[in-house]
Amino acid sequence: MEPARPDLLPDPSLSREEMEALQRTVAADAEFTDRLPFDPAVVTRSTRPADTTGSAQSTLASGTTDMASDTHEPPVIAGVDQAFVDDTAISAIVALRDGEVIERTHAVTDLSVPYIPGLLSFREGEAIVDAFATLNCEPDLACFDGSGRIHFRQAGLATHMGVIFDLPAIGIAKNLLCGTPRESVDDRPEGWRTPIESTDAVDCPPGTTIGYAHQSRQYDSGSQSINPLYVSPGHRVSAETAVDLVAVLGGGYKLPEPTRLADSYADEVKSQIVDE
Repeated sequence: MEPARPDLLPDPSLSREEMEALQRTVAADAEFTDRLPFDPAVVTRSTRPADTTGSAQSTLASGTTDMASDTHEPPVIAGVDQAFVDDTAISAIVALRDGEVIERTHAVTDLSVPYIPGLLSFREGEAIVDAFATLNCEPDLACFDGSGRIHFRQAGLATHMGVIFDLPAIGIAKNLLCGTPRESVDDRPEGWRTPIESTDAVDCPPGTTIGYAHQSRQYDSGSQSINPLYVSPGHRVSAETAVDLVAVLGGGYKLPEPTRLADSYADEVKSQIVDE
């Protein structure tokens, strides 16, 4: 899969000020509204058994709109995650259709940029672009381990990669980079969500919904509590649709299945590299 916007590729030779300027350009070109090649309303969690890869099932509901008719393939949803060995990044992509893994691929790339909060796409983007170059299928949606619009310049990893490939994208982060939850996120039940609103630290009007806190899993009882995920639109998807899709792509774990499987695959490749 080739970039649609090679002019926006993360360039490690840029200064911090130039990187931030490029992110603002990315944000200006990003679409935080729904422009998907499938109807998100027909993606639902299936009750059929998981396949041999261990993936839970997200599938197309039968008898709904003509988007789900026999003339339309179920959407291909890709999960993207990273693992690291010293100064090397392993970018893993797992693509699923109708709950089945149809492709796994990865790239191993030397890191050129240190970790700098807010500039994650410049550290990890090269490896992700390299991994997409080896992907044979064409995803309809990509789920990234990282932020999308929940970002100081509205251009987190999912937004940057989504715009580069002109690919509908969602950011799924375990920690909140910026913005403020409308309600407290502590000890919330499974399925709960609340909007994340922008503050003065974000390049958009304060109070704008830039994503959601989503409680994907929770313990039934006890003193322990699972923290929520922070879901935000990357490109060509709204905040509301992004969190709806993440909710139905869950498979009994905290992470939705596309990114959970990508995380597992990245660790698998990492183990092989370490053992060599």
